[in-house]
Amino acid sequence: MAQSGNPIQPANVSQYDASHIQVLEGREAIRRRPGMYIGSIGERGLHQLVYEVISYAVDEHLAGHADSIDVTITADGSIRVADNGRGLSVEVEEPAGKPAVERELTELSFGPKPRTGYWVSGGIHGVGLSVVNALSSRLTVEIHRDGHRWTQEYEKGVPITALTRHEESSGHGTTLVFLPDGDIFESTLYSFATLSQRLRELAFLNQGLAITLTDERPQRPVRYHHIDGLRAYVAHLNPYPPSLVHSPAIAFESENEDKTIFVQVAMQWNTWSTGGFHSFANSTRTHEGGTHEEGFRTALTDIVNDYAQRQRQITEDDEDITAEAIYTGLTAVISVKLAHPLVEGSTRTKLSNPEAGAYVQEVVREHLTDWLDHHPDEASAIIRHILNTST
Repeated sequence: MAQSGNPIQPANVSQYDASHIQVLEGREAIRRRPGMYIGSIGERGLHQLVYEVISYAVDEHLAGHADSIDVTITADGSIRVADNGRGLSVEVEEPAGKPAVERELTELSFGPKPRTGYWVSGGIHGVGLSVVNALSSRLTVEIHRDGHRWTQEYEKGVPITALTRHEESSGHGTTLVFLPDGDIFESTLYSFATLSQRLRELAFLNQGLAITLTDERPQRPVRYHHIDGLRAYVAHLNPYPPSLVHSPAIAFESENEDKTIFVQVAMQWNTWSTGGFHSFANSTRTHEGGTHEEGFRTALTDIVNDYAQRQRQITEDDEDITAEAIYTGLTAVISVKLAHPLVEGSTRTKLSNPEAGAYVQEVVREHLTDWLDHHPDEASAIIRHILNTST
């Protein structure tokens, strides 16, 4: 089994140009039926616009080209998202005669984003920047790439200026500023708390990525940057050290031999809460679980029972420890990154890739068994805690 400390790397991350564009549908369909693309025209859909823009910046991080994202709620209610990635492509593609960035902002694409050269993309919906542009009363893109600064402006998804090359620049990255269209959304007032929660989550899930959120309305800025990744996430979810059954959290990660699935897990038992599972696919919360979470649960139940029997904390004549008892007080984060996430469920947040479930089972069986064998004192405390909850 191959292992890696970094998420899956794409095969050709340097190839990011107009040839990767795929055309599906235009702005009029988006403006007529916005709920089909962002879920609603209420608060959920309003914030989804921000998440779509951020997902492109996260893609640059996953591809190894960006380590910071700065998000700002401006004084007039616009959103500004800046990253230090390569910058959206400014290459003009024939025969359309349009810059790649203009096509990215005006042509609709769903799902994983092969057009951008990313093997793994942030998010599991991925409706793209064109939806954000079409549902914004105005949008401005600024790019530092190919030795210059470039800008272009849009109104309701329509370019009102050509892509313009400005002064020379040694920088790199993309800044998008957009104002949601008040004729479409029930409200255009962004919640600092809602954005802050999601950005902190993304920082936990994407180890080493620094994300800042600033509110110019005003609100104090926040910055999230977690070198410890999911272990830090579990520590955040389990804030009371005296209640911990063991410390630090158990954490492990692995990439399969084909480099098509990357799994990260962190888990810790405590005595103060009932616990909870937090599962993600490509950094998007899978609220309805799915194959990756099922794989984790199946492996965990088998491993705990096997270890308890081997250590004679239960005998072969005893009934197996129930899953309910094992889960009590357990806080677990399961994150998978894969190229083509398949989703279902009432909110389209249930992962259904069978290969993800199988590989999570394999990873958990190997790494958790190894951890228990090498930490006998902590392992014994965990089994005692579980047995106490089952009585």
